[in-house]
Amino acid sequence: MPEELIGKFMDERIKKTGLMLYELISGETVSVFDKKYWTGRVLEWCMKDEAFKVEMFRFVDVFPYLSRAESVARHLREYFCRPGLDFPLALQWGIKSLAPSTAAAKLIARSISKNISAMGRQFIVGENPAEALPVLEDIRGKGIAFTADLLGEAVVSEKEASEFCGRYLAFLDSLAEAQKHWLPLGGGTGDLDWGHSPKINLSIKPSALYSQLNARSFEHSVEAAKERLQPIFAKAVEIGAFVLLDMEHRALKNLTLALYRSILEEPAFRGYPHTGIAIQAYLRDSETDTTELMRWAEKRDQPVTIRLVKGAYWDAEVIWARQNNWPVPVFANKCETDANFEKITRNILKSRRLVSLACASHNIRSIACAMETARELEVPPERLEFQILYGMAEPVRNGLARAGLPLRLYTPIGELIPGMAYLVRRLLENTSNESFLRRSFAESVPKEELLRNPLELCELERPSRSRLEEPARKSSPGAFANEPPLDWTLADCRKNFAAALKNIRKKFPFSVPLVIGLEAIDTSLRIESTDPNAPRRLVGTVSSAGVAEAGKAVEAACAAFPAWRDTTGEKRAEYLFKAAAATRKRRFELAALQVYEAGKTWNEADGDVCEAIDFLEYYGREMLRLAVPRRMGRAPGELSNLSYEPRGAGAIIAPWNFPLAISAGMTSAAIVTGNTVIYKPSSFTPVTGYMLYRIFEEAGLPAGVLNYVPGAGSEIGDYLVSHKDLLFVAFTGSKEVGLRIMELAAKTPEGAAGVKRVVAELGGKNAIIVDADADLDETVVQVLQSAFCYQGQKCSACSRLIVLEENYEKLIRRLKEAALSLQLGNPEDSRTFMGAVISAGARKKIEEYIAIGKKEGEVLVERTFPAGAGHLAPLMIFTGIQPGHRLAREEIFGPLLSVIRVRDIGEAIAVANGTDYALTGGLFSRSPENIARVKREFRVGNLYINRGCTGALVERHPFGGFKMSGIGSKAGGPDYLMQFMVPRNVVENTLRRGFSPDREPGPRPD
Repeated sequence: MPEELIGKFMDERIKKTGLMLYELISGETVSVFDKKYWTGRVLEWCMKDEAFKVEMFRFVDVFPYLSRAESVARHLREYFCRPGLDFPLALQWGIKSLAPSTAAAKLIARSISKNISAMGRQFIVGENPAEALPVLEDIRGKGIAFTADLLGEAVVSEKEASEFCGRYLAFLDSLAEAQKHWLPLGGGTGDLDWGHSPKINLSIKPSALYSQLNARSFEHSVEAAKERLQPIFAKAVEIGAFVLLDMEHRALKNLTLALYRSILEEPAFRGYPHTGIAIQAYLRDSETDTTELMRWAEKRDQPVTIRLVKGAYWDAEVIWARQNNWPVPVFANKCETDANFEKITRNILKSRRLVSLACASHNIRSIACAMETARELEVPPERLEFQILYGMAEPVRNGLARAGLPLRLYTPIGELIPGMAYLVRRLLENTSNESFLRRSFAESVPKEELLRNPLELCELERPSRSRLEEPARKSSPGAFANEPPLDWTLADCRKNFAAALKNIRKKFPFSVPLVIGLEAIDTSLRIESTDPNAPRRLVGTVSSAGVAEAGKAVEAACAAFPAWRDTTGEKRAEYLFKAAAATRKRRFELAALQVYEAGKTWNEADGDVCEAIDFLEYYGREMLRLAVPRRMGRAPGELSNLSYEPRGAGAIIAPWNFPLAISAGMTSAAIVTGNTVIYKPSSFTPVTGYMLYRIFEEAGLPAGVLNYVPGAGSEIGDYLVSHKDLLFVAFTGSKEVGLRIMELAAKTPEGAAGVKRVVAELGGKNAIIVDADADLDETVVQVLQSAFCYQGQKCSACSRLIVLEENYEKLIRRLKEAALSLQLGNPEDSRTFMGAVISAGARKKIEEYIAIGKKEGEVLVERTFPAGAGHLAPLMIFTGIQPGHRLAREEIFGPLLSVIRVRDIGEAIAVANGTDYALTGGLFSRSPENIARVKREFRVGNLYINRGCTGALVERHPFGGFKMSGIGSKAGGPDYLMQFMVPRNVVENTLRRGFSPDREPGPRPD
């Protein structure tokens, strides 16, 4: 029979079976859509009003953190009654005109709290094993098996990971005792349901096993997670239980697959038949993952179960991919996911000798497909079961039970707070426009439509709905898009980075000359650049300029200026695009160099290179925009055009903490606007600075436009800043040096070519405010990232944590344990979160502040390094710090975090604003009113809400502050290039003898 006829024949069988299942559930409805109950009415409103849905789900998310009725009432009003929202009165819960402190408001709040708690309990079988066991036994009494999933807060520390694994072991012990009294289901015997499946079935989240789980450190993460997983597997083998690894977001997918294979390759577990792993059909690579897993099982004669699900993180996966400019990993259309589910179902059932399928879907079409495919392939009964989520799709569950199919409920167990994330995902799933349950039971879509072949639907949708686009790629002069960071889940990225580290080491020490007007010059005075984590390692020896060489560089820049000024903006932009291409080509090498010379971790080094590329690409496009003269006014008989021209020759004085990115940003901005440059890199990172010069050299930049002149600031810094022929200085560094530059530049010497312009980005004393309702899972991770990533050596780093007292104790407890779990060591190691500071002098200054902190406050965390020879400054967190203390006011370029306790949001804002700096700040809050207030009143150049205060991206987050944090417009923003140019206005009178080429048309008198 031809293949297309076989497909058509099978499709008819699937539809027939689907109709049979529908008959078995005729007249039933899903409880969540039942309008007799509060949940049903709320979901009906959510499906009718997208704005209400967003507010409702956000309120449900924050609700468990609200410990008082007054807090609940206040949040209800903020979410559903604030200006700009136009909900009907019924959707405002009767609280719009009531103050949160009134008895009536509190009564309403308690009522809604009770309803939300009930909604949570609909999806969660119990808060703890003791509470859950009677429910599980009741489920079994109805002839249905279960798999238990222990919910919990996100694991942010090793203490929490250890406790979570202890919960798994304790729960297995509880189940082992309880199962002695359970009768086997489906005619099974002993401890096996249906004759082949253990009564005890546990689902495990890999993210709960190890707090530092990260694909960048792939092998270590697998081993660390496996170490915690082994006693759980051992207990499962001992009591004959089934253990399955759940699949979470894509960033952990490859780790989860590797962990599963690795644990089963251990001699103690090899061949154990009662294990499984989840596969998410909405991922484009799920078919490949399934095929590779089945090949692995076949090769090792290892029985496995695959729980095939559609996937629960679709929206988040799309957003994460878009934010990183990565290819979107999920299918664009629901029908594509459904079609892939059916395809993988067939592939798994074909491998029935060793592989079992747990068909986890509420979709009748998907279930019928599994049933008919198993029948066609003569799959043994023990190789297929069906799984349904507890609290959802009761009619589907009942229909499968009536059909006599082996059925298992996925049963979450845990407290309401960690359960809310699970609940929100379930609500999103139920109210999605394409949700099978919504279309079946809320919208009554005809059964025949719901049972259509998804491949057929994909063909119909293709003309009207394109697949999710691949991320925008940069190509001159197309639209700007940030350079995608390395995706560490890809083995090639990890392999290439490790190889680059090895290769760059072989080139040490580099021998680097000055370069003036394309001429390489060696000097007798040398700068030795060393690795801050291994100071005996010489990265390079660099010729150091004195005043004579600096003077030659000024002469070369001034001589090159006229021709470069007269080069078109379009042509100058092309050089930046070529430089970006050259940087992209050498990406791994440039990042690896910074690991050694600047002491950056893998992530930070890659981020620095990405930002350099972004500056080159963005400023090139900005020049194309600004190169077009603007007509000013519309008066007839006159053409008035505003254009910009460069200032002249200038000095770029770059920092060491972003040795490629900031250098590339300041230098490319000056060059693309038509200026010529004397570039002085930091003496701590001169080899990286030379690599930037080489990039521009490869781009073909003319002689004298960029002159590479490293040297001691005390030797040539003042000379360049004061030189009469230099018309601008761009500087990034400390407040003290910046203020001196401004002072020197303000003195215009005799014969100066003009008044100097100074662009200066200085320091910060940045604060993150933590509100009483903040999501601590996110807060703890982001605060640590902001405070200690790159050893706190960012001008944007968080050095003050301002915490409202209502949340204080719990946050401090979790923050401490999380900080104690971070990996400290040499950044060569992919595991490392924090390494050495840049120099011995920097370490000494940090140690002085540590001594001050021990007098002003109390030590919460003091993390010293394992033995090492580098400039190792400890990671410190101090509590009890007051706003007037030195630790709270003075910039400390290092890994020190001060925690300040405040009463309310007003005091928090006052403390946050109470320094000389105004660079970055952050807020973690789920209160719309507090978020709005902080936006208005927290006076910083870059304010971040519910994310860390570091990691600004070109274009998306134009960066820069005010007060003592600098002068000038924001780097990576639309105004930055203007600082390197002067405006010119050219006006031409076009009226001659009564005729003008731009005369407005109109009737002429006879």
